[in-house]
Amino acid sequence: MALLNIGDSAPAFAELEALKGKKVVIYFYPKDDTPGCTTEACNLRDNYEELKKQGYEILGVSPDDAQSHDKFTAKFNLPFKLVADTEKTIVKAYGAWGPKNLFGKITDGLLRSTFVVDENGKIAKVIAKVKTDNHTKQILA
Repeated sequence: MALLNIGDSAPAFAELEALKGKKVVIYFYPKDDTPGCTTEACNLRDNYEELKKQGYEILGVSPDDAQSHDKFTAKFNLPFKLVADTEKTIVKAYGAWGPKNLFGKITDGLLRSTFVVDENGKIAKVIAKVKTDNHTKQILA
């Protein structure tokens, strides 16, 4: 399934519904406490106040369970919510699951990607090629 496009309705899930009427950054990442995912989460953490000032809420989504998210959040003092999607329902609804080329081997996996959802629940921006160390700049650009 392809990633959602700008203008599409954002598929609903509980944590997004709780933020209805707000601008929400939903970032999909493969695994808690791995180098790229930690770099990305810490970039968002370090720029969290600026993102909030611009009116954004942040939700991180991965297939890890809630216990893993709790450890990751505590270890890196993350100020935003991480959503456990162990069944990959949300990931697949956004098209963030599919074939990946890992060292020449094609396997299905999570496609690191970010969606900005506007106050009306529509996709306002899609970032398919995430730069983990500079992700906030991509969101605000």
